[in-house]
Amino acid sequence: MPHYRRVGDVPRKRHTLHQHEGSVAFEELMGTEGFSGASTLLYHRRSPSAIVRIEPVETRDPCWHANQPLRPHHLRPRERVDQFDRPDPVGARQLLLGNDDVEIAWVAANTTSPLYRDATGDELVYVHAGTAVLESGFGRLAVASGDYVVIPAATTHRWVVDAPVEMLIIAARGHVSVPARYLNAYGQLLEGAPYSERDQRAPDCEPLLVDDEEVPVLVRTRGGLSVHVHATHPFDVIGWDGYLYPWSMSIHDFEPIVGRIHQPPPVHQTFAGPNFVVCSFVPRPYDFDPNAVKVPYHHSNVDSDEVLFYAAGNFMSRAGSGIGVGSISLHPPGFVHGPQPGSRESSVDALRTEELAVMLDAFRPLLLSDGALAVSDPEYPFSWSRPMGTASS
Repeated sequence: MPHYRRVGDVPRKRHTLHQHEGSVAFEELMGTEGFSGASTLLYHRRSPSAIVRIEPVETRDPCWHANQPLRPHHLRPRERVDQFDRPDPVGARQLLLGNDDVEIAWVAANTTSPLYRDATGDELVYVHAGTAVLESGFGRLAVASGDYVVIPAATTHRWVVDAPVEMLIIAARGHVSVPARYLNAYGQLLEGAPYSERDQRAPDCEPLLVDDEEVPVLVRTRGGLSVHVHATHPFDVIGWDGYLYPWSMSIHDFEPIVGRIHQPPPVHQTFAGPNFVVCSFVPRPYDFDPNAVKVPYHHSNVDSDEVLFYAAGNFMSRAGSGIGVGSISLHPPGFVHGPQPGSRESSVDALRTEELAVMLDAFRPLLLSDGALAVSDPEYPFSWSRPMGTASS
């Protein structure tokens, strides 16, 4: 969890009259878990509840399919980036995988998004390429390739794209947090944690104030999409303080744990969500026992669907599978997966891995969208039966 921050014009005592430029500010408590979780108090120039219209939004929900007959999948979402007529980081999302806990989408975008508020849960965004600024009532948060961005549920925000971006969107039905085992009793990241508070970046310290009237905000709930037209622009926060706000960290600031023999994936855990975890695989020295098997052993995740996004590097253990940068693999329970043929032998003299990848383990079965099936390599399940170097097309 991020630490306490105070930005802008905040009164000395909570829930008291706060005069600002001759007017009384409107106090908003944004909180989780009722009134017992992380929260922030924001002070608005205008009422955040003042809306003048509510409009429906016509949407076309994806068709979801169970992974039946059971098979591993190699998805190539970049093959479908030209199909969208709304090329912004909200409108261009291509839903790929999902269940009642989490949805995974891919987006390629080059324009600024509309104002957006996801009330179903937190969003965890991995920026694969490009640069952008996340604007919200909390301020501006600049992000770039390699950044994770955590956006708390119901945060009104928009993406301002500086250079065309590609993003992996993980939308939770709940909250995304720092794993509890990395925190001490005071909520501070432990010395043994793979990152620290210094690696977490918050929005800048200047309030973001926009003067405008009748401003539409796209709102997502479990029931679908709506548009709330606000009487004035939601970016009117003169100050805020608390523990709940958007934040980011670079995957390159994740410090890997290495050992004499191969370490299991939980040492790479970076985030926790409702019935899922997210791990970061970053460049690191290989295991250094003379007899160590440096590539991952064959394994069957009997309690989870394993999703891996391949961000950068040379994926030695997947040689011959067709996997490359931008690929997404899904390995379900009931299928034993591991290194491709020949990869153990080719790793013998290697000293380190330069791979960069994001993994999500979901502890309830994931469904596949029509879009995912359209970009799934039909030959991938049989890639372990082919000699090394004979990748599928």
